[in-house]
Amino acid sequence: MSIQSATVQPDESREAARPVSAPWKAARHRLLLDRFARWAVTLGGVTIIGAILAILFVIVVQIYPLFKRPTATPLPGIRIALGAPPLALGVDEYREIAFMVSPDGLRFAPLKGDAVPPHMAPLADLGAATIMTASQLGRGPFALGLSDGRVLPVEVKFAVSHQDGKRTITPEATSTGPVTTDPEGRPIRHVAYVETKTGPITVAAIGPHDLVLVTVSETKPLIGPPAKEEFRQTLSMPTAGEISALALDARGEDLFVGTSSGQLVQFDLRDPSAPKLGRSVEATGPPHAGITAMSFLSGDRTLIVGDASGGVSAWRLIQMDGGNQPLVRIYTFTGHAGPVVAIEPSYRDKSFVTVDGSGTTRLHYGTSGKTLLTVQAEHPGIRTAVFAPKADGFILLDADGLLSQWSLDNRHPETTLATLFGKVWYEGYKGPAYVWQSTGATDEFESKLSLIPLIYGTLKGTFYALLIAVPIALLAALYASQFMHPKLKGVVKPTVEIMAALPSVVLGFLAGLWLAPRVERIVPGLFLIELVIPPMILAAVFAWRATPIGLRKRVLPGTEVALLVPILLLGTWLSFQLGGIVERYLLAGDYRSWLLGMLGLGYDQRNSLVVGIAMGFAVIPIIFTIAEDSLSNVPQHLVAGSLALGATRWQTALRVVLPTASPGIFSAIMIGFGRAVGETMIVLMATGNTPVMNWNVFSGFRALSANIAVELPEAPDGGTLFRVLFLAALLLFIMTFAVNTVAELVRLRLRRKFRYL
Repeated sequence: MSIQSATVQPDESREAARPVSAPWKAARHRLLLDRFARWAVTLGGVTIIGAILAILFVIVVQIYPLFKRPTATPLPGIRIALGAPPLALGVDEYREIAFMVSPDGLRFAPLKGDAVPPHMAPLADLGAATIMTASQLGRGPFALGLSDGRVLPVEVKFAVSHQDGKRTITPEATSTGPVTTDPEGRPIRHVAYVETKTGPITVAAIGPHDLVLVTVSETKPLIGPPAKEEFRQTLSMPTAGEISALALDARGEDLFVGTSSGQLVQFDLRDPSAPKLGRSVEATGPPHAGITAMSFLSGDRTLIVGDASGGVSAWRLIQMDGGNQPLVRIYTFTGHAGPVVAIEPSYRDKSFVTVDGSGTTRLHYGTSGKTLLTVQAEHPGIRTAVFAPKADGFILLDADGLLSQWSLDNRHPETTLATLFGKVWYEGYKGPAYVWQSTGATDEFESKLSLIPLIYGTLKGTFYALLIAVPIALLAALYASQFMHPKLKGVVKPTVEIMAALPSVVLGFLAGLWLAPRVERIVPGLFLIELVIPPMILAAVFAWRATPIGLRKRVLPGTEVALLVPILLLGTWLSFQLGGIVERYLLAGDYRSWLLGMLGLGYDQRNSLVVGIAMGFAVIPIIFTIAEDSLSNVPQHLVAGSLALGATRWQTALRVVLPTASPGIFSAIMIGFGRAVGETMIVLMATGNTPVMNWNVFSGFRALSANIAVELPEAPDGGTLFRVLFLAALLLFIMTFAVNTVAELVRLRLRRKFRYL
């Protein structure tokens, strides 16, 4: 017995242990799976957050150079032997050879060790005369004012050749022959010279108050040599001060004269045979401080004026209504401690440098009105300066022939917080404005990169989309969750959810090419729908209530809405018919002309109304689905309690269900808002992409997302436009992040208030 019991006992213990160990193994297996799932979900969330942060890092890296301050690095100076103080300075585009104008002629000097040796440029027409003054260098041909009353046009060219991987630059100076401006041979005090399409224009100051204008007009007949016609005019200054500076625009249309008494005088040269005296203004800060330097910025629309007190200001002729062109001071820049001796513009953008005699050099930007950089030369006595053609450096030259060089890093001078988000007074505009216009037809065009019109357009499109989507989606969700029959709901809700799967490019295509032309024909009828359909629905409801109960019982409760479909179709048709009648008899037969004449509103075929309809169609499924789920998840005991206390179904839906589900409804609206803000294809294809700022429902707009899609493929890598588009992407992210954050905070607050979900 003891043996049998000993042999049986282990078997019984193993049999008894099996049901105990199996649950433990299953529990341990589930625990491992749970840990794995937790770690997998955590890893996925961390990966998503890391990916978002990586994207933000890339965006910030691209944006940072926009706001990086310019830097100037000094380079070794060069001493050049000059017989007299220099009058003007120029340089080639590689900053390897400089050329200087001095009283004894034109001299070339190397700036690098492998450049050509210095030498004098032969000017055969100079003769025994000496050079008294020179016009603005750096814009093609320039002119030298001589001591015998002549003006000598000169052009400096640099021939570039490559041999054995080495670049060789050969300078050459050519002259087209002197122009006699003063037969009496009086020395030229100041000179301005440009070559226009019709011929050269020369302006020379031959006395304290006297100017000579020489205009040569060339016409090329079909047969024979070209005919030249020369106009010579003597202009007298109507001011007490002496002539101290001249500036002539490249078109030869406007001549500006600065005086020693601080007055800026404009002459209209559009008719060379009859110049007209134009505006005269006090252009200096302290009264009667003499004008010492003047120069046009690239494009020849903005004139920079420097005076004896160190002041620097920007002036423009503003085209006003009625043809009036007042001369207006646009900006006042950071000034100098002493008189401004040189103003040198960049011919790649609106940057320019100003220099005083002590060697203080300031870098400004003409569009923003900002002073970007200040450097100090080691030696005083600066007489002239030049801005490198590639805008990558500038050179100063003092009276003793010492060249001081700086290498400049100023890649995005046009972008500041003020120019990106504030009003800017651009050339050709009557006043400061928000403008986005990134491309133009000429090299002198100035990019206008204000992001405000894009932000405005984004919010405008979102507003009209939500104006259509939110009422329809929320009311439909409320009816579907509280009144619709379950069978009908089982058909309607999946159908609406399938609408969300439609590609936005398809909706944009339909909106731009199919919907927009049809909406244009029925606009009055669209606005009459709100006046026609509601009364028809109310009439249908009263008719339904008057229907015998026996007939009403044949319709399943919650499916009555299907009976309204014919009413909606009939009401829509009737609205369009009435719209044609209203347009014919009340809107003078053409509502577009009436809108323009009576309200001043233009009509664009692709406009905000079309976008609101199309984008509202895209947003409705999202808002409807989330709102319907929130409304359906309201505890039934709240609904039953309300009904038991005598409330009607509508009272229960509006006063119990709707407030309880408000956190979810608010989240639905915010998610729809984010969907509308980030929409690209519908906005791109249905708006016309016009960056205008108005709330006119009949005009288009340009959104941030659509602008990125349109312009990023054409933007030069690393250029200003390229980086500004990345900034636009960051703004989109900030907008959606801020909206989602506020939505979550409001949702949590509503949930604490209504603690049933």
